[in-house]
Amino acid sequence: MQEKKIIGTKEIISIIDLELFDLDVKVDTGADSNALHCDDIVIDDENFVHFRLLDKVHSSYHGKKIKMPLYKIKKIKSSNGHVERRPSIRVNVLFFGRKYKTVISLTNRSDMKFPMLIGRKFLENKFLVDVSQEYLTRKVEGK
Repeated sequence: MQEKKIIGTKEIISIIDLELFDLDVKVDTGADSNALHCDDIVIDDENFVHFRLLDKVHSSYHGKKIKMPLYKIKKIKSSNGHVERRPSIRVNVLFFGRKYKTVISLTNRSDMKFPMLIGRKFLENKFLVDVSQEYLTRKVEGK
């Protein structure tokens, strides 16, 4: 049985396929899945999703237009009870020095402090959340 890593409520992740490095994330055990802030989200007729990583607040965002294969469209219920249909993509991420493949839904999170949420599906069987801790990734990676 693999030993689970202890993580805090706020951490750092890199989304390799999107060239987003050292992105601040909120670990949200109340969320089922991962969510990433992006703009200009469009799904084309060939099952690709196009979006822009543009945000003046978050320094990791580089303004590039991205085209990725659509993984699926999911119905997501937000914390305020609003149901939204969101496109999702499969990407490689670097977290705590290890590479993982995960699914991320795309949405406008411009009114949120963190550009990305990490949800339970990603955490399951790999991590335990210590709510008294933050940014344990920096300690592991020497940042």
